[in-house]
Amino acid sequence: MKKKLLILSNLPSENTKILFDEVKKGAKSINSETVEIAAHDAKDVDYEILSKSSAMIIGTTENLGYMSGVIKDFFDRNYYECLDKTNGLPYAIYIRAGHDGTGTEINIKKIITGLRWKEIQKPLILKGDWNNDFKRECFNLGATIAAGLDANIY
Repeated sequence: MKKKLLILSNLPSENTKILFDEVKKGAKSINSETVEIAAHDAKDVDYEILSKSSAMIIGTTENLGYMSGVIKDFFDRNYYECLDKTNGLPYAIYIRAGHDGTGTEINIKKIITGLRWKEIQKPLILKGDWNNDFKRECFNLGATIAAGLDANIY
C-alpha cells in the first residue's frame, strides 16, 4: 500500500515558492516505490487530503512572531474534523523567519499538541536574510522525511 507524504505551505513570495519546491524535490529524490508525494498550497488543503496522508511537512513564514494567516486558516478549517481522527500523524515543520522563529514555532505547536500529532524532526528554522543554504536545508528536510516514511520509521 502506498504511503502519502503531504507537503503544504503558504506561498506569498518567490523565495517561499523556492523553499517549497526544494522540499518537494528532496522528497521525490529518494525514488520510493511506496511513498507518493502530494504538495499543495495550504489554502487548498482540506480534511479529505489531510486524512489520506501518512505524514506531513508544514511550511510557513514568520509573520509578526506568528505563523502565516494561510497556515492559521488551514488549522482553523481542519482542526475539528482532525480532532481524535488523526492522532499520531507524523509531522515536521519549516519556518522562514526574518527574526528567530520561536513565536511561530510555539504557536504552531500549541495547535498541533491539541491534535496529538507526532513531531518526527525538530523544526527547521530558516533565520534572517535570505541565504542560498536554505534551499539545501529544505531539500534535505524533504528527503529525510520521505526516506523515514519509506523505511517505516514512523
